[in-house]
Amino acid sequence: MRTQSQLLHSRTRVRPRYALFPLEGIPFSRLPEWPNARVRVLAGPSLGAGFVEYLVDLQKGQEGRHGADGQIEFFFYILSGTATLAVDGRSHALAEGGYALVPPNSAFALAAASETSLLMLRKRYEPAAGIPVYAPLVARAPQVKGEIYNGDPGALLQTLIPDDLPYDLAMNIFTFEVGHSLPVTETHVMEHGLYVLQGKGTYFLDDTWMEVEATDFIWMGPFCPQSYYATGLVASKYIYYKNVNREIPL
Repeated sequence: MRTQSQLLHSRTRVRPRYALFPLEGIPFSRLPEWPNARVRVLAGPSLGAGFVEYLVDLQKGQEGRHGADGQIEFFFYILSGTATLAVDGRSHALAEGGYALVPPNSAFALAAASETSLLMLRKRYEPAAGIPVYAPLVARAPQVKGEIYNGDPGALLQTLIPDDLPYDLAMNIFTFEVGHSLPVTETHVMEHGLYVLQGKGTYFLDDTWMEVEATDFIWMGPFCPQSYYATGLVASKYIYYKNVNREIPL
């Protein structure tokens, strides 16, 4: 937030195939299923995204819930604080780095046990013939091994959701030591919703390099050229969504 004596400017970029949003420009909103939460909408169909992603801030005791509708799946990632997730009759304690994937045929209630901030992604589940709906998945990112990416020990990839056909989405965490990068400029059909968890770097989007830092959000549409270099004083880390394992609609 800038004072009245400062000039207004922004790193925000909204283009046909990508968008970069620093949090400072995103106002708070409310959702019917999360009536007391402070919510910021990071991406949605009006932007061009095929999913919706939110940053949700909860005070102790505040909660959200959703009844099974057979259509919408949810992913949660705890940025800070603690919460309890009840799904299919089981209760799960979530702390920083904890995450959960809730299938469309499961109801859930998530309540903050302390002041909590979390990412929430909603996506329409894509059924596939002969492929069963997955069971709820609850885990912790610190317990997921980081795999060396493309032979570079300074780039580690954590795969939070199994790369199996029942799952029509991927959620991964990339960690780059300072000076390390993606080895190529990627161009692919999958879209991304990316939230910077730590550090800073420069992201190549479409045809432009731009600086990004912790708490920035990036949407990348299909076939948007993209790459990344880690800069700054500490390793950079981001969590990102990707649609996978389904036929491309015609």
